[in-house]
Amino acid sequence: MKQLTEFVANHKRNNQLGIFAVCSAHPLVLEAAMRLAREAGTSLLIEATSNQVDQYGGYTGMTPADFCGFVYRLAEQHRLPHADLILGGDHLGPNRWQTSLSEEAMLRAEELIRSYVSAGFKKIHLDCSMSCADDPVPLTDDVVAERAARLALIAEQTCINHFGKADLVYIIGTEVPVPGGAHETLAELAVTTPQAAKATLEAHRRAFSERGLSDIWPRIIGLVVQPGVEFDHAQVIDYQPEKARELSKMIEDSQTMVFEAHSTDYQTTQALHHLVEDHFAILKVGPALTFALREALFSLSAIERELLPAHRCSGLRDVLESVMLDHPEHWQQHYHGNGEALRLARGYSYSDRVRYYWPDRDIDEAYDLLVKNLAHEPIPLPLISQYLPLQYAKVREAQLLAKPHELIIDHIQDVLRQYHAACHGEPSSH
Repeated sequence: MKQLTEFVANHKRNNQLGIFAVCSAHPLVLEAAMRLAREAGTSLLIEATSNQVDQYGGYTGMTPADFCGFVYRLAEQHRLPHADLILGGDHLGPNRWQTSLSEEAMLRAEELIRSYVSAGFKKIHLDCSMSCADDPVPLTDDVVAERAARLALIAEQTCINHFGKADLVYIIGTEVPVPGGAHETLAELAVTTPQAAKATLEAHRRAFSERGLSDIWPRIIGLVVQPGVEFDHAQVIDYQPEKARELSKMIEDSQTMVFEAHSTDYQTTQALHHLVEDHFAILKVGPALTFALREALFSLSAIERELLPAHRCSGLRDVLESVMLDHPEHWQQHYHGNGEALRLARGYSYSDRVRYYWPDRDIDEAYDLLVKNLAHEPIPLPLISQYLPLQYAKVREAQLLAKPHELIIDHIQDVLRQYHAACHGEPSSH
């Protein structure tokens, strides 16, 4: 994937250049990202995880081929050229099948890789760090690397068979704690040591060599490590450059590889700039984008209540709460406390378990009614000022239409602009 290998080369020349990955399947989030990329004239990296999308449908109900079709149709709708889209697969390995025996899990992981590569995903994160039913905990670097090499061989063969050439790029390694935000309350986070990062690299180099895959090493463009960033339900651990200084220096020895930083959601603008400068040059963001979507929708719902009698309102907030209570499987293992604490977490947690509920039919109908209720008459400026003050400033300056859809998109783009600025060495306009 020439765009990504060139990006690494550019970062090696100028450490203020990075790239961010949008890790979401929500059409409004993807629209916001596509419109921003089109306006900025940049490529857009969109990633699906092995939980979201797999050969059986994942929790989105989409296979990799379905996801590709969905993204490309959205790109056409929002006039983003296909050539500017890069699709990545995240945590591809036995993640979904950890309760199975390792060989069964790996056979399913092989099929997962085939389905992603044949669909057209070009950036492949090989993650075999998780223990299966018959594995010790934790796995050794050698076992993790051997399994990753096994999947890389499948990926290469599949790419050649379907596209006539092997043009994949790879990410290796994993972060701690788990992807998607920590499950437990955080205090302080251990930064990956340079020694651990080197051990991961060397184990993978040996394993790839043993499989006859040494030639693809220059296409391994990223190593996932823990730079000391994470979030839980109500707090964020911010990047502290001094704690990652030795780790940062370690990757400078490679001309073809940078670090990939997961869970960078909710970091400050300054922290995002520092991450890129310190070679954590691939920034992953997901929950912060659907969190911004939820913020915008709650704000519009509050405006709706000011403007309309209760019987005409969408009741979006109440519908969401009702659906989450009726179907607690996406949040009950993650949120703890008494009734009021749980209610606040369901609606407002940084880990944003709300994102699993937007496709629900009742919630979708409430969303449609909300937008319809606010689309017919101009939204009074004082209410926009009250509930969406950042958008209010742009409306007053005639940079933004005071329409519900445009207000939602712009609010999501406020987050995306911080990432764009951090990856292009620009001051943030946020």
